[in-house]
Amino acid sequence: MREEMVQREEAELRRSHQKPRSPEGWGLLLVLWYLAFYKPVITEGHLRRKNIEFIFIRFSAWQYAGCDKLWAGLVTTLCDSIRHHFGALPLSVYHVMGTRPRFASGFSQKEWVLKKGTCLKLWGMLFVLAAGLSILLVALLVPGIKDHHALKVVGSAVTSLSGSSLVLGALSVLKNLLVSEKQKIERLTNSERFTSQLGFMSKVRNEVEVLVDFLAFMEIFERRRLRVVLEITSLDICYPEKVAGVLNAMNTLLSDANTPFIFILAVDPSVIVPCLEQTSCMKGLADNGYLYLNRTVTLPFSIPEMGARSRLQCLEAAVQTREDLMYRIITSNVERRRAKCQGVPVVPSRQEADAEAVRCIHEAFRCLHDSADALARYLPTNGAHVRRIVNTIPITLRLLLHRAGTPDTPSPRAAAAWVVLADQWPCRLSWALQCLEDAWQSQPAPDFGTRSLWSIFQENVGELSSLRQQLHNVLSLDEDPELFQTFLAGDFPFTARDAHAFLGVTVNLDHSIRHKMGLLRGLDRLQKAAAPPVSRGVQCPH
Repeated sequence: MREEMVQREEAELRRSHQKPRSPEGWGLLLVLWYLAFYKPVITEGHLRRKNIEFIFIRFSAWQYAGCDKLWAGLVTTLCDSIRHHFGALPLSVYHVMGTRPRFASGFSQKEWVLKKGTCLKLWGMLFVLAAGLSILLVALLVPGIKDHHALKVVGSAVTSLSGSSLVLGALSVLKNLLVSEKQKIERLTNSERFTSQLGFMSKVRNEVEVLVDFLAFMEIFERRRLRVVLEITSLDICYPEKVAGVLNAMNTLLSDANTPFIFILAVDPSVIVPCLEQTSCMKGLADNGYLYLNRTVTLPFSIPEMGARSRLQCLEAAVQTREDLMYRIITSNVERRRAKCQGVPVVPSRQEADAEAVRCIHEAFRCLHDSADALARYLPTNGAHVRRIVNTIPITLRLLLHRAGTPDTPSPRAAAAWVVLADQWPCRLSWALQCLEDAWQSQPAPDFGTRSLWSIFQENVGELSSLRQQLHNVLSLDEDPELFQTFLAGDFPFTARDAHAFLGVTVNLDHSIRHKMGLLRGLDRLQKAAAPPVSRGVQCPH
C-alpha cells in the first residue's frame, strides 16, 4: 500500500502538475485560514485525482479487553489517531468553524468558496467593536463633553457585546483543543448512567461523522484522497460478547457508504465463528457464524500455507532474534584468547560449557535450515509455532548437556526433531508416552527399550479412538496425522529408550494432557472390568 501511494503520487504530479499540501509549517496557517473563511467544494477535478494517502491505525483488541464496551475502544483509537496525525489545532478549529464539503454545481472547478456570511459577521463585529472603543475613548479622553457618563456606559456595553462573541469563539476552540474526542467518549462510557443514556450511540456517531467530514475537508486541502486503514488484531483472544461488539461497531458506526475507512480484520475464523455463535447477534442467521462473517467481510483473504522457502525464511528470522547465542560464542573466544596471552592454563569452565551448548544449538538450527534434511519438511507454517520451536531448542539442548555422561545422549538433530514432534502433535505424543509409561510399570520384556514409539502408538490407537469425545479439544491441537506416521515410522523412528531420555527435558509438552489421558485410560479399564460377563448361551447382539 505504501508503494502504491508513491506510484500514484508521481503519476498525479505528472498529470496535474500540482503538488500535495501538508498541514505543517506554513501549511498549518493556510489550513486555519481556509477553515475560518472558506467552504470546500468537491469538484470534478478532485474526483479525478488518483493519488491517495493511507493513514494506518493498529487496534489491538486485547488492550481494551477489560473495558465494558470494547467497540468504544475502537472508536476512541480511531479518533485519537486522526487527531494525532493532522494535529489538534486544525481539528479543534473545524469543530467550531468548519464546513462540510458540498458538491460543485455545474462545471465549476473552484474548490474553495468564500464564506460571505462569516466574513460579514466578522467585519460587523469588528466595526461595532471599533465603534464602541471609539465612543469609550472619546468619553474618557476628550474633556468638556456633556453626559460623558452616559457615553462611558454606551461605549462599554457596545465593546463588551461585540468582544464577547469573539471571546466565546476562541473559548470554544480552546475547549475542543483541551478536550479531545477520545476524552468525550470515555467520559460518556464512564458515566454511571451509561446504560440508560438513550442518546449515547447518537453522540458517538456524531463524533465519527465530524471526523468523516474533517477528512473530506483535508482531502480537498491536501489535493489527494485519504483512506484510514484500521488493522484489528488480537480479537480472537477476547470474550465472545466483545468480539461481537467490535464487529457491530464496524457495521453500524463506521461502515456508511461514504466513510473513508478500510478495515483489515486479522483473525482466525476457527476461533471467531464459535464466539459469534455463542452471542445473541446471530438471531435471524440460523446461528451460522460463517454466514455472519461472509456478510461482514467484503474481501476475504485466507493466507495460504507457506512453502518450503518461506518456512526457512521464517525460521531464519526467528533464529536471528536469539542474539544471546552469538554473544556467548564471542565471549568464550575472548576469554580463551585472554587466558592464552596471560599464560594461564585453560581450564574447562562455565564458558566452555556454554560454548559447547551453543555449538549444539547451532548444529540443531543448521539441520532445521537445511532444505535437504528431512527435518526441514516438518517445520510448521505458523510463525508463532516456529518461534516456539526456536525458543525451545536451546533450553532442551542445555538440559540434555546438563544431564550428559551417559553413552546414549541424543544428538542435537534428534533433540530438534523431538521438539518439533512435541510442538506439532502434542496429543498423539502424549498418548504414546502414557502407553509407554503404563507398559514400563507392568514389568516389560528386556528388549522393550528397543521398540519403536510408533509401534507402541499403533497398538493402542484403538483405545485413543474410543476416547476421542473426551479428548476432542486436545486432539484438535495436532497437525496432519499422516505426517505423524511418516515422522515416527520413517524419518525419525524414536525408540522407547529415546523417549525415556527425552521425557525429562521436554519443556514444550503440556504434561497435564498426559495426566488426563492416564485418568481416562484407568477409568475406561475399570468400567470394562466391572462390566458383567456375557454368557456363552446368550448371543451378543454386537
